[in-house]
Parts: sequence; structure tokens; C-alpha cells
Amino acid sequence: MSQPILWTHAFVDRPLRVFGRACEFWTAVTDTRLSELRGERREFVTLLAEGADACVKVQGVVSGEGGAHLDFAVEDVPGFVESARGLGAELVTEHARWAVLRSPARQLFCVGPWHEGESVRPPVVRGSRLDQVCLDVPPSLYDAEVAFWTALLPEWESLPGSLAEFHVLKPPPGLPVRILLQRLDEERPAAAHLDLACADIKVTRAEHERLGAEFVAEGRSWTVMRDPAGGLYCLTGRDPETGGLPSRR
Repeated sequence: MSQPILWTHAFVDRPLRVFGRACEFWTAVTDTRLSELRGERREFVTLLAEGADACVKVQGVVSGEGGAHLDFAVEDVPGFVESARGLGAELVTEHARWAVLRSPARQLFCVGPWHEGESVRPPVVRGSRLDQVCLDVPPSLYDAEVAFWTALLPEWESLPGSLAEFHVLKPPPGLPVRILLQRLDEERPAAAHLDLACADIKVTRAEHERLGAEFVAEGRSWTVMRDPAGGLYCLTGRDPETGGLPSRR
């Protein structure tokens, strides 16, 4: 049986060669400061929020162009790994206190120990909040991937999104990061990106462009952007406080 998720982190994964650019941009966007660098290549850093518990980290990756991934904090890491494997996850790497896994659609995610006291999510920053990891899944694996995450996170609300190609996993109150599964319109490898909930997408877009981001495309209620480190992310028209779509009147 899966155990409760006690805290979540969204990872900004960017090539190590542009790690500094990613850190500079995402600290500005989230109004945070950097922790000490960690790892053999000094490739890990946490974005520290004043008066709140961190929920965003940046990782410099050696191969590939990066993207995003989820990191779950639990009381029993081996127990969580066993449950995930029983649901179809693959164990990629097992460390002394944490592990890297891969979902059935080959989405990487991590699990580590919960640090007592992690409970206060960072505030909304200038009308936006980084609050969601979107898993981009090819059509042939989409239903299986939705089933996997729904089973792995039984305490999260699993429900269809606003469009047929979306499925939402809403965490229990207090947890800072949601999951959105998006069915791609073509068969290609699964990937992941970050989403920000924005009270006003145009205002947030202008702020991000001032910080060095570039406009890529516009959707029905979202805008695709590229950060100064080359990574894609989305500004979405959702309530930054609740993460939900704005109420219709």
C-alpha cells in the first residue's frame, strides 16, 4: 500500500553548462535565494523562500536538455519504492537515503525522506506561483500513466482536466506541487515541464520577458515560454492561491 506524501518538490532540470542561468532566472521568478550547492559536480541547489518551506530545486544535468521532475518526501523510502515498483515503476538508482524511479511511460521521479516541519508552502509572487509539474505522455501510454499515478497517490484527487487531453492530480491541502498529465498528439518520448498559475498571464509574461525569458506559443488558456537556460515552461490561467481554474460567473 502506498504511503502518504508529506511534501513535494518540483525540480527544474537544465544542462549543467547553463546551470547558472537557470538558477538566476528561477530565483527571480520565485522570489527566492540559493542554498549551498551540493553534489559531486555542484549540480544541485534548493531555492529557499523567506518564511516558508522550499518546494523548488534546480539540477544541472550532464546529458540531454533537461526538463522537470517530481520529488516526493515520505517517512518510509524503501516502502514507497516497493509500492511504486509493484504498480509498474522501474527502480533506476538507489542511494543511501533516496531513490530514482521511472514510471511506466519512463518519466523519472525521486523519493526521499521527509524533513520534519516541512509544511508551509511559499507565497504567491507578483501574481503567480510555480505549482505544477506537467507530464507530457504519448497517446499509447497515456491511460496506463494516468492509472499508475492515480494508484501511486491514492490520497490525491484524480480527475479529468478542462480538456480531453488533460488529467489532474490534486494533492491534499498544504502540499505545494500538483501534477498534470497531458496526452500528446503524436508518439514521441515522454517528457515533463513546469507550469505556473497566473492571475494575469500577460502581466506575468511581461515580467518573465524582462528577466530574459522568450515567448514560444500561445494556447487556449496558457502561454509557452522558454527560460534563459533554454527550458520550456508554461504560464497558465489558473488561480495562484488554489491552483484551480478561475470560477466562471
